[in-house]
Amino acid sequence: MYFPVSSTLIEFLILAILEKEDSYGYEISQTIKLVAAIKESTLYPILKKLGQAGYVSNYSQEHQGRKRKYYALTTEGKEHLTYLKLQWRSYKETLDGIVEGSLRHDKD
Repeated sequence: MYFPVSSTLIEFLILAILEKEDSYGYEISQTIKLVAAIKESTLYPILKKLGQAGYVSNYSQEHQGRKRKYYALTTEGKEHLTYLKLQWRSYKETLDGIVEGSLRHDKD
């Protein structure tokens, strides 16, 4: 994609992905790569930050003989995601209004 993606937007995307089901880092990164060219080395510090904020928890589970670290949305993470979704709708509506020409700042 042409448009740059901020770490705040990546945090939002991670929480939205985890809202549907628990997931592991590689799977999360592949979904985010649909809109942003990120590396796993970018993803893991953001996952750690979300964990420290109490929005995400993690656990290990065996998969094909190897341990995988899964991430899950916490109650606080669900609440924060609800807030972010409201903010996103407002932001998106404003962007759409500018792009479609229906929203303009009136000159004084």
